[in-house]
Amino acid sequence: MTSDSAYLIAWASLWTLLIAVSAFAYARGSMPERLGAAVIVTVAVVSVIGDFLLSERGLLIARLLTEGLAAVGFLLIAVRYTSLWLGGAMIFQAVQFSLQAYYFVTHRAHDATYVVINNIDFFGILACLTAGTLASSRRRRAFAAQAAE
Repeated sequence: MTSDSAYLIAWASLWTLLIAVSAFAYARGSMPERLGAAVIVTVAVVSVIGDFLLSERGLLIARLLTEGLAAVGFLLIAVRYTSLWLGGAMIFQAVQFSLQAYYFVTHRAHDATYVVINNIDFFGILACLTAGTLASSRRRRAFAAQAAE
């Protein structure tokens, strides 16, 4: 397997996971999970659009800005809804922003270290969203069962 095909498989797998987790959050989650999924999907879509439209330098700036805006989005959701999963997502988002800032400031090319940290961090954010959605769904079912008694 060539590195290009491995990249395409990883890219398709991450998008499939993103879509599955976001759909789960929209179907089973409450408002904070839906908003969180919207933030994550928006950042991913903007990043892909930037890959095609921007120069390398412009792309670095755009990624730094979108990661910062995603952190602000998670902060606003956390202030409004105070969910535990949002705290975890905000920590992962801070790592993501720091990663982008480090590579931007040092003018370092995106290497294998960047890819590994970026993907682990992305999995962490999706794991927080999944955990929050599961907790919200269980809480809603428990309230419904209690109300039925």
